[in-house]
Amino acid sequence: MKKIKCIAIDDEPLALALIKTYVDATEHLQLIGTFEDAIAAAEHLNQFPVDLLFLDINMPDITGIDLFKSFKVKPMVIFTTAYKNFAFEGFELNAIDYLLKPIDYIRFKKAVHKAVDYHQYQTQKSVEMPDEYLFVYAEYKLIKIEVKEILYLESLEDYVKIHLINGKMIMTLTTLKKLIEKLPADKFKRIHRSYVVAIKGVQQVANRKAYLNNDFSLPISDTYISFINDWKNGEL
Repeated sequence: MKKIKCIAIDDEPLALALIKTYVDATEHLQLIGTFEDAIAAAEHLNQFPVDLLFLDINMPDITGIDLFKSFKVKPMVIFTTAYKNFAFEGFELNAIDYLLKPIDYIRFKKAVHKAVDYHQYQTQKSVEMPDEYLFVYAEYKLIKIEVKEILYLESLEDYVKIHLINGKMIMTLTTLKKLIEKLPADKFKRIHRSYVVAIKGVQQVANRKAYLNNDFSLPISDTYISFINDWKNGEL
């Protein structure tokens, strides 16, 4: 696997030294440089783009949040911060993750693993990756979901609830339309403006409802009424 090129930006030399140590110990990363000066880092990035930033949020001249917003081409970013309350701002910018200082190496590796997975997903190095996994932002970080674990999707205005077969639920700030485009069309079907079901999870179709188990069902609206015949005729 080709290494992910990264730089670290932090006004604290000790913090940069720690990240350099961690990167050197991590096989998938190649550290291109470290910067204490955010403006100098931005100028470097304009000429020499990288795949991933380790970016401190609380810096004197400009915050990491504002610096990242200023980039026309945004690489993956893992924010580092001593303040937990900055997490939501990072979430809004689709950060891969955020690391709370002092950074633990195990936690660092976990964040990097997400970046590696997402980088492979974006570049589609593995042909199977788009059909096997779904990446969404939730709980202030990037989450990787196995497609086979999804039971159904539920739209709630600007959010979507992803219901898993194990009973867990993940809520992400996106639209149902955007998520459908990321899922394999032969495995998921829309049955209502608010619902998309995993075909394999539908156990019965009756009374204009899709039954996912004996006690739970979702409505099938007029717009998607063809789902009933397609399911009964085994065409899905």
